[in-house]
This record gives sequence, C-alpha cells and structure tokens, in this order.
Amino acid sequence: MLAKLFHAWERRLVAVDTNRVVRPFEWGLDWLDGEICGNAPPSAQLQAWSAAALSAADWFEPGPCDDYALHGDRLTFPSALSTPHHCNNTVQARYFPAPQTGRRRATLVLPQWNADPDGHVGLCQLLARVGISALRLSLPYHDTRMPSELQRADYIVSPNLGRTLQVNRQAVLDARRAIAWLRDQGYHDIGILGTSLGSCLAALTAAHEPLVKTAALNHISPFFADVVWEGLSTAHVRAALEGAIELDLLREIWLPISPQPYIDRLRDTTALLVYARYDLSFPVPLSRSLIKEFRRQGLPHQVTVLPCGHYTTGKAPFKWLDGYALVQFLRRHL
Repeated sequence: MLAKLFHAWERRLVAVDTNRVVRPFEWGLDWLDGEICGNAPPSAQLQAWSAAALSAADWFEPGPCDDYALHGDRLTFPSALSTPHHCNNTVQARYFPAPQTGRRRATLVLPQWNADPDGHVGLCQLLARVGISALRLSLPYHDTRMPSELQRADYIVSPNLGRTLQVNRQAVLDARRAIAWLRDQGYHDIGILGTSLGSCLAALTAAHEPLVKTAALNHISPFFADVVWEGLSTAHVRAALEGAIELDLLREIWLPISPQPYIDRLRDTTALLVYARYDLSFPVPLSRSLIKEFRRQGLPHQVTVLPCGHYTTGKAPFKWLDGYALVQFLRRHL
C-alpha cells in the first residue's frame, strides 16, 4: 500500500514539469576528442573511444588553474573542458564559509540534475552553521551556464551519446578544480556531497581526487545508462534511445561516466550511500547493487534508507531526514 501511494506521488511530482523534450538520437562523434577511426560504424567508434577513456590515467585530470575569482560569495573559474557554448565554459559556484573554529574542513556540494540556482543552498548554510564550509557548484549547462536555446539542462543527460560523455566528464573536471581552490584556501579536510546526478558525479570525483576524504552520495546507482533507461525522470531520454541502441551497448559506451569501474578507488574514502525505498528514478535494485559491490570489496561505507521516493525526498518531513543523515555523516567523518 505504501509503495503504491509513494509511486503515485512520485508520478504526480514528475508531471509538474511539462517542458521535457524528446530530442533526436545522435551518436555525438563530433564531441569526441583524440583519434577516431572514421571507417568504423559510429557505435564501434564510441566503444573504442570509451574503452580508451577508461584506461586513460588523465581522462579526469583537469590540469592546473590560476584564474579563480571570488566576488562576495560567488566563485568563478574557467572549465578545463571547452564546449561550443561559451556561457558553459565558465564555472559558477557559491561559497558558504563556516565561522573560524580552528578546524579547517569543507565540502563540495553537487546538486541534482536541473536544480535551480537556490537548490541545496539551505543545505550549504546548514553545513556552515555546524562548522563545515560549503562550496555549491553549478553543474554544466545549469543556471547561468545554460544557453538561451534551453529550458532544461538537457545537454548533460541526453540521447546525444558523445555529448553526454563529455559534459559529465566536464562536471568532474570542474569539481576537481573547485576542490583545488578549497585546498588553496587552507582547508585540510575536504568532503564531497552529491544528489541524484550530482551523486554519480561526486562518486567519480571522489574516485579520482585524492584530496577528498569522505563522500556523501545521495541516491545511487552503479551504472549511468541503467538509470537513464529505467528511471522515471529520464523517460523522455529513453524514448529517443529505444530503437536506436540496446541497453547493453549504451551501458558500455557510458561506462566511463559510471561509478562501477572506479569503485575500488574509493578504498581510502569513507562513503555514505543513501537511497529511497520507493524511488522510481534511481530504481531500488540498482541502488542495492551498488551497496552490494561496496560490501563485496570491503570498502568503508554506511547506508541510509529513506522511507520515501526520489522526488518526495525534497518534501517534508523526508528532506529533513535526508539532510540530517548527510550533515551528521559529514560532521563525524570530516
């Protein structure tokens, strides 16, 4: 009975947004860098490119940056990956410093897909009040990084396969540069917190950034493709993918932006794994699969199960339960 109630509530909340667009399927080869075999079919080219990305030590390496600018609480710096949209190539973040208490700890906060500019601001303010400075990052193609042709942040999750790969890679590069800025401000203990898509990106960042001590992952899955294929909030993306590509191939192509191949890199990072019992957007079997893999590899982690769904996590009282679990975890482990 509870499952039916929450699933119906989730579907009503998803239906509020009427601006979802079914965009055309595209292989997105024009978004790929490096050598591409032009004689092979597009699917084979993407498979080869993704395999090379997985084995490349520097695919998530942003390089140094010395062009940070902080004006009030607004931090900007150039992205390490240049896209065709100029407005998307300047990273935007909001800084919430905690009062000086002698402990220098901070958390990078990555909101969910299509978060508005105020998304997670309350959480950042709460972190600052309990002594953890917070830096809220606007994801690529969000907020002021969104070109005028878009109403939603479609270019970070879309049926354009190459673009989705590169824009999520860009998000991780941006996150690593943001963490480098926190280090340069004198923060010794640095964590990361991500929600939904931000959770996937936070896992990728933590797996590649040695400065990250702990990761709070809010809504989880081992595979990027499976969430898009099975999730309620990405049904319009699947509508474009179906008939053009099978899930197994899509999973392989999008593996470089999935947590699964990098889980073993989190051996020195304590993680909080949060999922919602009635989630239709990050289906529960996927979340439990990731937890099972953490346990199989003996990685340090804690699990929190929310008694709600994906969208209802943002509703009272569930948002308070979620926020309490995230903040308490970071207070204990930073």
